[in-house]
Amino acid sequence: MAEQKKGWFSRLTEGLSRSSKQMTEQVVSVLTKMKLDEEALATLEESLIEADIGPEAAERITERFSEARFGATESEAQIKGALAAAIAEELKGREGRFDPLAGPKPYVVLFVGVNGSGKTTTLGKIAADLKARGAKVLVAAGDTFRAAAIEQLEIWAGRAGVPIVTRPAGSDPAGLAYDAFAQAKAEGFDVLLIDTAGRLQNKTALMDELEKIVRVLKKLDPAAPHETLLVLDATVGSNAISQVEIFDRSAGVTGLVMTKLDGTARGGVLVPVAQAARAPVKLIGVGEKIDDLQPFDARAFSRGLLGLEAA
Repeated sequence: MAEQKKGWFSRLTEGLSRSSKQMTEQVVSVLTKMKLDEEALATLEESLIEADIGPEAAERITERFSEARFGATESEAQIKGALAAAIAEELKGREGRFDPLAGPKPYVVLFVGVNGSGKTTTLGKIAADLKARGAKVLVAAGDTFRAAAIEQLEIWAGRAGVPIVTRPAGSDPAGLAYDAFAQAKAEGFDVLLIDTAGRLQNKTALMDELEKIVRVLKKLDPAAPHETLLVLDATVGSNAISQVEIFDRSAGVTGLVMTKLDGTARGGVLVPVAQAARAPVKLIGVGEKIDDLQPFDARAFSRGLLGLEAA
């Protein structure tokens, strides 16, 4: 287990390399050459904002960092470590736990988010992980508006070795969700994972559809869905904050998943997103492999953002 965790930290650092390169070049190189004065701290704050950390968080992180009172002899590693600690403090209390095997059975997980956020891929990775842990998993292709989404989920279900409930493109997603839940209850499944559409350009229709899915699930179990995961694409930057607000109103989001952190130089966006959301960050993704989706650890993320391995 320790080796596996160490391997994940290495992949996390590698996945965040684009962000850490920017942070290192723009921040650490300046701080190692400049005396820690108002000018240096202003440079740090600007660089944090450029990394999409957000102005308010950047100001607090800079103030926290300055309290370390570095002298001229501090090494680059010490500066990075102190800055990572300041960022981790900003994320304190934003970590959440995703454990569908600890809840009622079948445990219903609803996946929401805009098209292209990595929603279907995230569902597929979770299905494969749960199946590997011995769980009986059912997948429902609730994005019935796009044939490509159904096909993509069928591929993931096949890869994970789990059954999938589908309907022809254009079918009623809420009806599919209801049928899938009824099947999961009747056949003794441990977990039901439901994909949904993400047509944000037509927000009203999309949100109405999500609300309808939630209503029909509650007919079979008032507590369902037991988890609603909002999947966010880190490469869209601060636009992810508005997505949090929109989806939370309609779907009652209980956890965030931040994907594609390996595809952006602005991985710091996770900080303002985590603070804007009522729900905690539960999972982050830094690659395409199944095990590149892992529980969110604020300290590990902050160190990875600075190019540091876990200490």
